Amino acid sequence: MKHVIAILTGLSLLLFLVFEATGQTREELEQDKLNLEREIRLTNELLVETQRTAEVSMGQLVMLNSQINRREQLLGTIQNEIRIINRRISSLTQSIELLEGDLEELKANYAEMVRLAARNRDATQRMMFIFSSDSFNQAYLRMRYLQQYGNHRRMQAEKIEETTLRMNDQLATLEQERNRQQTLLARQRDEVRELTVEKASQERTVSDLKTREEQLMSQLQEQRQAAQELQDAIRRVIEEERRRAQERAEAEGRVTTDMFALTPEEQLLSDNFAGNRGSLPWPLERGVITSHFGEQPHPVLPGITISNNGIDISTSEGARARAIFDGRVSRVISVPGGFYAVIIRHGEYLSVYSNLSEVFVAQGQHISVREELGVVGTNPREAKTNLHLEIWKGNDKQNPASWIARQQ
Repeated sequence: MKHVIAILTGLSLLLFLVFEATGQTREELEQDKLNLEREIRLTNELLVETQRTAEVSMGQLVMLNSQINRREQLLGTIQNEIRIINRRISSLTQSIELLEGDLEELKANYAEMVRLAARNRDATQRMMFIFSSDSFNQAYLRMRYLQQYGNHRRMQAEKIEETTLRMNDQLATLEQERNRQQTLLARQRDEVRELTVEKASQERTVSDLKTREEQLMSQLQEQRQAAQELQDAIRRVIEEERRRAQERAEAEGRVTTDMFALTPEEQLLSDNFAGNRGSLPWPLERGVITSHFGEQPHPVLPGITISNNGIDISTSEGARARAIFDGRVSRVISVPGGFYAVIIRHGEYLSVYSNLSEVFVAQGQHISVREELGVVGTNPREAKTNLHLEIWKGNDKQNPASWIARQQ
C-alpha cells in the first residue's frame, strides 16, 4: 500500500512540474501568436492601401516582405506549440499507463482482502480467533489486527476510487490536448497555403520592380540624401543643446563633465528614460515595424545595402505620432519631401519623429508621454504611411526597437 501511495504522490508531483514548466511557455507562445496575428491583419490592411496606386511600388514589396516574415514567425510559433502539446500528450499517456497499472494492483489487493474477509466474516470464527490466543497480550494484538484489517480494506477501496477519478481526469486532459493539436495542425496547413500565395506575389513584385532599376536607384539616392540631411540636423541640435547646457551650467556655477551638463532635474529625467528601456510606449496607436535598425540588403537591387539609423513603422493614413516619454521639444525641422521632424530631448537622450505632414507642437514646449506630436505623412506615389523613429544617447544612435515595449 505504501508503495502505491508513494508512486501516486511522485506521479502527482511530476505532472505538476511538467505542467508548470510548460504552462508559462505555452502562455508566452500564445501571446506571441496573438501579437503576430494582429500584426498580420494590420499588415494586410496596409498592403491594400499600397495597392491603390496604379503601378507596383517598393511600398508594396516592403509590406509583402513584412507580411511573409510575420507569417513565417507565426508558423514557427505554431510549430513550437505543437511540439509542447506532443510532449504533454506523451507525458499524459505515460501517466495514464502508470495509473492503469496502479489501479490493477489496487484491485487485485482489494480482491484478496475481500476473499479473506469472506472466510472470516462469521462473528463466531472471529471470536474464536481472538480467544484461542496464548496470552492476553496476543489476544489484544489479534483484535487490533482485525480492526486494522477492516480499516485497511476501506482505505484500499477509497484509493481505487481516487485513482480511477485521477485517471479519468488525465484522459479528459489528454483528449483536450489532442483536439488542440488537431486545431493547430489545421491552422498550420492554412498558414502554409497563405505563405505560398504571398511568396508568389512577392516574386512577381520583385520581377516587376527589377525592370525599373534606374528609377529605384534614383529613389534610393533621394532617400539617402534625405536621411543624411536629417542626421546632419540631429547632430546640429545635439551640438547646440550641448553648448547651451554648458553655458547655463557655467552661469550657475556648476562644474560638469557630462556631455549635456545636466541639471539635477534633467539628470532625473534622463535616468527615468534609461530605466524604462524596453517598456517605452509606442509612438503610434498601432503599426508594424517594416524597416529595422542598421544595415540591410536592398530587397530588389543586388549588392546594394540600406542603412537605417532608426526604425520605420508603417501605419494607417491619418495616424498621429505621439511622444514615447516626457521631455522638451528641441527642434521642429523640415525634411525633404515636404514633411517635418520633431526632436524631443529627455536629459541626455533624444527621440526623433520624422515624416510628419502636420505638427502640433513647437520648439521649447514641454511634452508629456503619449502626447500627440503631429500627423504621419503619406507618400502619394506609393500610398505608404510610415513614421521614422530614432533614439540618440548623446552622439550615439540607439536601436529604438530595444527601447519601446512589445505591442500587446
